Amino acid sequence: MGRPWRGGFWIVLAAAVIRPLSCLLTRRRWSGQGNIPASGGVILVANHLSTVDPPLLAHYVYAAGRSPRFMAKSDLWEVPILRRVLAGAGQIPVYRRDPSAGGALRDAVAALRAGRALVIYPEGGITTDPDYWPMRARTGVARLALATGAPVIPVAQWGAQRIWGRDRRPHLFARPEIRVHAGRPVDLSRFVARSGAPTDPSGVADPSGAWLLREVTDVVMADLTAVVELVRGEPAPPPAGSTVPADSVPPADPVPPAGSVEPGPEIPGQPEAAASPGARPPDPDAPRAGSAR
Repeated sequence: MGRPWRGGFWIVLAAAVIRPLSCLLTRRRWSGQGNIPASGGVILVANHLSTVDPPLLAHYVYAAGRSPRFMAKSDLWEVPILRRVLAGAGQIPVYRRDPSAGGALRDAVAALRAGRALVIYPEGGITTDPDYWPMRARTGVARLALATGAPVIPVAQWGAQRIWGRDRRPHLFARPEIRVHAGRPVDLSRFVARSGAPTDPSGVADPSGAWLLREVTDVVMADLTAVVELVRGEPAPPPAGSTVPADSVPPADPVPPAGSVEPGPEIPGQPEAAASPGARPPDPDAPRAGSAR
């Protein structure tokens, strides 16, 4: 599975800052954490609502027993203190419109092959949809999935935009309910055989793999949108330009009632909860209280 990730100290530090703020400023409605593998490389694809949803999502993933590794805009590395934390925690900068942009994909592939939990926003930024629905995604998630064979887990979130939304004003005392749900792995088995000699749906050769990448990406986004619908409790508008028929998307798992939070492993600085029957073993990469690898 590879060497344990040595960003433990910075992850514990970030958790010590994020968790109390998350609990103070929000109400949590978490579910589906059992769909996140306890160990091994995994791609967590999430919808992007607000500049504040990454730390809230990190809290969810960390409480599920995994140390999240985000692919994030390189602009964040320009903030001196934040740069040190991000680098120390092993996060991956994405340099857009830059010759070195491919390095982020190589780093992400290496992280997945080393057994890390990679978080990616496939849309490439905060959604510009007026109702906050997911947008058409870039094909990076398909490249990662086909290159590594890592499972792809759709993670839907809702509520962060009520803390910081399009008005660009903080609403720190609203304490909105933050809903996060991880769905079942996306079924990409039918694309594996085609990845060696890709063709388009009519059988015409597709040497660049562009059509295959678009198909895989659209399947991932269709599953993610289905989970977002479940979390929001309303149907999404038909996607524009998708290669996936709307009626071919499998139903998502039900979301538990409001106020529920699935139990996770111990959070630094908090008493350890009793283990529930059938609980999964924790990820060996997930740091524990007092650890600094």
